Amino acid sequence: MSRELPEWIGKDDNTAIPPRVRLRVLLAHGSRCYKSNRKIMPGDKWQIDHIRALINARPGENLNRESNLAPILDDEHKVKTRADVEEKSKTYRMAAKHAGTWPRSPHKIQSKPFQRRQP
Repeated sequence: MSRELPEWIGKDDNTAIPPRVRLRVLLAHGSRCYKSNRKIMPGDKWQIDHIRALINARPGENLNRESNLAPILDDEHKVKTRADVEEKSKTYRMAAKHAGTWPRSPHKIQSKPFQRRQP
């Protein structure tokens, strides 16, 4: 019977993931890329990825933890990072529009002028 280990939680977003945690995450996912489900073979370039991106965290939410980590192949990681940045940009635009700080369009809505009444 194996012993239970406490979940690793980084002190902040910049805390490096220790090698022992990288190995635990890789083994927990069966040595498979969590995006493509392809087996990670020796010599493949892979990284540890945050399933829910750190840039998309709510204020005060610590996503730099073992339960939010998964192995991903380099090619898949580039695609996912691009999608994470697009999601962050959209979230920012929506929040800025809601707060009224997003620039308004310089174009006015064109409408038909009022008709003059005949006296």
